[in-house]
Amino acid sequence: MTQECIFCKIAAKEIPVSVIYEDEYMIAFPDIKPAAPVHVLVIPKKHIANLLELAPDDSVLMGHVLSNIPKIAVLLGLAEDGFRLVVNTKDNGGQTVDHLHWHILGGRIMTWPPG
Repeated sequence: MTQECIFCKIAAKEIPVSVIYEDEYMIAFPDIKPAAPVHVLVIPKKHIANLLELAPDDSVLMGHVLSNIPKIAVLLGLAEDGFRLVVNTKDNGGQTVDHLHWHILGGRIMTWPPG
């Protein structure tokens, strides 16, 4: 955990959120600036700044997170119509919080190309 990271504070329960899914490795909660009718953030509880900072020993954690995202989509009612999963990396990728996270977006038809 880094002291200034807002997502680390959320994972440590220092900042309250409406938890959609949580286990010992990850937590999912609504985005405070939704870009779709359903917009949920999924974060690992371990601080990893972005995809480029993944270490070889993070592979089990990443597999755990990715294998649980479909369960979260089901909980959100997105499984039937589909959803978009986004990971922004660094400034040019649109990352605004330096803690690896996934956006689950749904509830409407997504256009392409994004942004």
